[in-house]
Amino acid sequence: MENARRDFLKRTCVLVAGVSVSPFAVNGTTDTQTDTAIKYAMIHDETKCIGCNACVEACREVNHVPEGVTRLSIEKTGPFGEYPNQYYHFSRHSCEHCEDAPCVTVCPTGAAFIDKKTGIVSVNADKCVGCQYCLLACPYEVRFINPVTKAADKCDFCRETNLKQGKQPACVEACPTNALVFGNLKDPNSLLVATLKANPTQRKKQDLGTRPKLFRITAKPGEISL
Repeated sequence: MENARRDFLKRTCVLVAGVSVSPFAVNGTTDTQTDTAIKYAMIHDETKCIGCNACVEACREVNHVPEGVTRLSIEKTGPFGEYPNQYYHFSRHSCEHCEDAPCVTVCPTGAAFIDKKTGIVSVNADKCVGCQYCLLACPYEVRFINPVTKAADKCDFCRETNLKQGKQPACVEACPTNALVFGNLKDPNSLLVATLKANPTQRKKQDLGTRPKLFRITAKPGEISL
């Protein structure tokens, strides 16, 4: 019965989608933007990341992510430099938790949403019909269809697991080098805000106007020799 309902809704969404607008509004804003008391964000310090993948495995265990898909991956580039003084760069690939989220804009059922309490971009699996519009709309290519639930899935900062228990996201707790910092952008006394003030950071594809909340302290290529 559930599969029949999902198939019916999926076919209906395909018909309705013809009237959908572009996920990027002309004036740079959409109705996906919310003003919340808490605005969670994360920093990945690439200068501290060693590519151990402890974050990936912790995420999989805590959030019951099936094999073959992942909410989080660490991308390795390199080697750079000359042997034996070579090094690698490690960057995080996961949901950017956009304040102006294209995936939310295009969702025909309301399954993709921004949590009003935390600003976290989330997915209600019970409402998802697997149409994959959000996968196509995401400019960061981080969403996937969960092979077990058949619904869209992604990093949600452990909103339904660790955060509910008053803990940090699983990836943050597992990182052995403290390369991840998680917190509230609206708390001036938070470690997150202090770290942002003390370090130059970057965000991916800011020109799209999505206003991502995943910040990066980028890896440096090494000392300059004069």
